[in-house]
Amino acid sequence: MNGVKPLTVLNQAINNPVIVELRGGKEYHGILDGYDPHMNIVLKNAEYMDGETVRRYEKIIIRGDNVIYISP
Repeated sequence: MNGVKPLTVLNQAINNPVIVELRGGKEYHGILDGYDPHMNIVLKNAEYMDGETVRRYEKIIIRGDNVIYISP
């Protein structure tokens, strides 16, 4: 990905499944619905996995300063 800007990669991932890892090892799986320059992320049909517990959200906003990485 030489010369490719991170927000360009995010733009290409819109409406596709992604994994978002947050500080503290928290992880959300969902469809990337949007983002902003501060890396605030909007996921739809998201799942949060905490051990054996799975929580599902129709739509969730993740604050960008908690994001470690976003993976397609």
